[in-house]
Amino acid sequence: MSLSIQGKTAIVTGAANGVGLAIARHFVDRGANVMFADRDKARLLDECGEIEDDKGQIRCFAGDLREKLTIENLVSATVDAFDGIDILVNASRQLLKTDPLDPTDTSIETLLDQNMFTALRLSQAVAKRMISRAEDEERAGDAIIGSIVNLSSIAARRTHPELMGYSIAAAALDQATRSLAVALAPHRIRVNAVAFGSVMSASLKSALTETEGLREDIRQCTPMGRIASAREVTGAVQFLASEGAGFITGEVLTVDGGRTLLDSASIAAH
Repeated sequence: MSLSIQGKTAIVTGAANGVGLAIARHFVDRGANVMFADRDKARLLDECGEIEDDKGQIRCFAGDLREKLTIENLVSATVDAFDGIDILVNASRQLLKTDPLDPTDTSIETLLDQNMFTALRLSQAVAKRMISRAEDEERAGDAIIGSIVNLSSIAARRTHPELMGYSIAAAALDQATRSLAVALAPHRIRVNAVAFGSVMSASLKSALTETEGLREDIRQCTPMGRIASAREVTGAVQFLASEGAGFITGEVLTVDGGRTLLDSASIAAH
């Protein structure tokens, strides 16, 4: 069983900070060619510039992936740079609070657009390229031609009123993962997700500075008793992207230190 991703080409969205950046850096360290994608151009260029790239493994793409043309341009730029796409990691996420009793609150629509529809549309565009490339190269047999990994949240399975929009978007992404897995399996493309909690994402880092006592609350409701670093999600993503997970599709792998086993409804799931 090989967990290697060396020589593979990956697009990682949300790659300017937090978990997305940790995954992109990890993939580079493991020998993959990586397109770092994010809409924060300044931060993205700063991060890409800090990573040594003697082998030409790194490219950066800045743009708003909620726009169809931007998705097309990202896919084309990756193919132009690396001649194909083997792995897509949809790690771009946004967290907003929702007022469940306010009919004018638009956070649910915003989060569905950012956290689910962006991942879905990019997955569709990348899958088409993967299929076309396989046909051009006449790659037959049972070999997997591509892997898609979505970054989700344990909020999809936990209830917190202020995170209703975020939870709905995460649940929708989980179901999109399963549906795409079934639709793309005949084309030898696997689709899985990693749902995490108690991990130091960019949104959690911000929440910790704004909410007194939140750090200790999260520790207490996490059986492993700590908040994990963003790097601790990267191994799970690599596994799902690698040949070692060659017969795994439609799964949502939880990385939360056991938090969903004990989580209190009074604690936000980041």
